[in-house]
Amino acid sequence: MSTDSGLLTTIAGRMSRRVTIVMYHFVRNARHGRYPRIAALDTAAFIEQLAYIRHHYQIIRMEDVLDALRDPERVLPPRALLLTFDDGYIDHFTTVFPLLDRLGVQASFFLPARAVLERRLLDVNKIHFVLAAGELTRTVAAMEAHVTALRTEHALDTTAAYRATFMQANRWDPPEVNYVKRVLQKGLPAAARAIIVDALFAEVVAVEETAFAEELYVSVEQVRCMRRAGMHIGGHGYGHAWLGTLGRQDQELEVARTMALLAEVGCDTGEWTMAYPYGSSDDSLESILTGHGCVIGLTTHVAVADLDRHRALALPRIDTNDLPTSADATAIDSP
Repeated sequence: MSTDSGLLTTIAGRMSRRVTIVMYHFVRNARHGRYPRIAALDTAAFIEQLAYIRHHYQIIRMEDVLDALRDPERVLPPRALLLTFDDGYIDHFTTVFPLLDRLGVQASFFLPARAVLERRLLDVNKIHFVLAAGELTRTVAAMEAHVTALRTEHALDTTAAYRATFMQANRWDPPEVNYVKRVLQKGLPAAARAIIVDALFAEVVAVEETAFAEELYVSVEQVRCMRRAGMHIGGHGYGHAWLGTLGRQDQELEVARTMALLAEVGCDTGEWTMAYPYGSSDDSLESILTGHGCVIGLTTHVAVADLDRHRALALPRIDTNDLPTSADATAIDSP
């Protein structure tokens, strides 16, 4: 596995108010499923990574982080680590939760309200499965054909302009994949995005959306079960939008819908936590969250969280891919 040495050095920090927060999404045996190209952590690799983490770190609870934020004199264990899972996937209940429960380990699960409460497929996941099901060159061409067809009606830019802006690799995706994701996640106006994402999903995946959503996401009852067993439940917005790009009124609505989900599954909405979709936030959103009782916000900025340096509503995380997936792997650094 290739991991930046500077990041590894950072992860190994020894300060007593530092915590490595690890972010997970899909955890499943995707290679043997209907969509083998979906970006998922294999179950066996997750089990190995958990063994590595338990050997080299001390897994803490979200409540430990909250206590330390309330009391600047409170320290965390050496090499503290917090497990977090985004997007409310069924994997988190069927695969992750039983493993953690058996080990007596807590994780935090961050849920998008539209997926869990309304059983509606999120656009971010439609895009994921379009990319997993289709041939990439054809998917890019189909997307661009839709952009061209809608250009006049929705005042869209040229495909050449979108390529110039978004056709670039990121940490995990090659240029073409990142191009499709960024154009369809935030590069186009919302109405045009919705039309194109729906069309591509119907053309490439060709599965009825409600049935797909029922298979993909946890249910309210499953979340309640996890919460009763000691797992921490937090918010992940309503529709998995880039929250930092929304106007204040839309941000208020996202927060209200997030809190409605948390109340439905039995969480205390007087003090709650949030993981920002795509890590996107801004000052406006943070002020709304503060006013509605949110006490922790998790980003996708890559670093070890330092409770004396990072703001509580802007704590960084690392990705599962930043850690070894072998139980016997050498420690990143000595404790």
